[in-house]
Amino acid sequence: MSYQIALSALQAINNQLDNISQNIANTGTTGYKSSRTNFAAMYASSAPNGVRAASTTQTLDVGGGLLSTGRNLDVAISGKGYFMVKDSTGVTNYTRVGVFDVDKQGNLVDHMGRQVQGYGLTPGSTALGNLGTIKVPTGQIPAQASTKVDFVGNLSADWTVPANAFDPKDSSSYNSSTVSVVYDSLGRQHTITQYFVKTASNEVTVHYQNENNAVGSSTLQFTAAGQLDAAASTINPVNLAPTGANALSVAFNYAGTTQFAGDTATTANAADGYASGTMVNVLIGKDGSVNAQYSNGMVQSVGMIALASFPSESGLVAVDGTSWQASSKSGAALLGTPGTGQLGELESQQLERSNVEVASELVDLMSAQRNYQANTKVISTQNDIMQSLMQVL
Repeated sequence: MSYQIALSALQAINNQLDNISQNIANTGTTGYKSSRTNFAAMYASSAPNGVRAASTTQTLDVGGGLLSTGRNLDVAISGKGYFMVKDSTGVTNYTRVGVFDVDKQGNLVDHMGRQVQGYGLTPGSTALGNLGTIKVPTGQIPAQASTKVDFVGNLSADWTVPANAFDPKDSSSYNSSTVSVVYDSLGRQHTITQYFVKTASNEVTVHYQNENNAVGSSTLQFTAAGQLDAAASTINPVNLAPTGANALSVAFNYAGTTQFAGDTATTANAADGYASGTMVNVLIGKDGSVNAQYSNGMVQSVGMIALASFPSESGLVAVDGTSWQASSKSGAALLGTPGTGQLGELESQQLERSNVEVASELVDLMSAQRNYQANTKVISTQNDIMQSLMQVL
C-alpha cells in the first residue's frame, strides 16, 4: 500500500512540475497568466490511498506589469477584460495580448493573425455598429469642401476709423487683417483674407478678398459691453467658383468675437474641409476607439474594440496562443467597451507582462524536488523491505 501511495505522490508532483516549468518558461511571454497545482488527499473506505493533482488554479485576476514599447498598435488592458479574437475557423478566443496589426485586407488582427472583434463606426457618427471584425480603410480619404470658417478674436475698441476708403493695397485703410484657408471639392487650397475696418464706434466692416478679388463683405455690430450683437450684425457667405471644382459657399461664424480695449488678438480661425490624404497610421484610444490617421492631418474613428468579461474567470480553458476559451464553468462572455462598467481602459504603446513571479516559482520548484525525493525514498525503503522479506522466505 505504501508503494502505491508514494507512486501517486510522484505522479501528482510530476503534474506540479509541469505547471512550474510552464510558468518559468513563460516568464517573458506577454499576457501570460501563471497556474498552480492543487493537491487532494485520496482515501479508499477511510484508508489512506495517496494524493492526486485535483485541479489547476489560473491566476487570471492577477495583472502583470506594463511594458512600454512605443508602438501604436501595442495595447494593454488596464484592469479587467479580454480582447476577443476570431481564428480562421470562426472560433472565438479571448486574450490579454494586445499585439495588433492591420493585414492586407484591412482587418485589425492580433499576433496570431486572428481577427480582432469590435464595433464598426461610420465616420462622423458615434453610433456603434454590429459586433464583428474591425476594418481599417487602407486607401485614400477623399477631399471635403469647406462650408464654414469659425473665427474668434478681439477687435480692439481702441481702433479709430481709417481716413481713407478701403483698399487692400493700402494698409492705412484697414485696422487689421487675417487669412483663412479653405478647400474646394478637389481638395485644393484657397485663401480668403478678412480685412477688418472700423466704420463706427461699435461697428466693424469685414471685407473679403480671394486672390486679390473682392468676394463680399459683412458688418459686425457690438454691444456697449463689447460683445458681438449677432441679431444686429449682417454676416454674408463668401462664394467662390474654383476652376474644375464645385462652386464653394463658405459661411463665416464670428460667435465669441469681442470688442474690448487693448490688443487685437485672434484665438480661432479654423475652416472645416480638407484635402485628400492617405492613411499613415492607426491609433487606439483609451476607450478602445480605432482611429485612422491620414497624411492631411485628419483622424477618423473607424471602430471600437470590444472587451469581454465572464461570470467566473476561473472556468476559462487555456488554449494555444496565450488565449482562453469560454466553457460551461466560465459562463457566457459579457461584452462591453473599454472603460465601461467593470472593464478596464486600454493603454496604447504598452503590453501586459507575464504575471509569473520567478522567485516564488523557484521556491515551489525546490519544494517539489524535496517532496519528490522523499517519496522516492519511500519507494526505495519499501523495495528494501520487500527484498529483506524475500531473503527471509
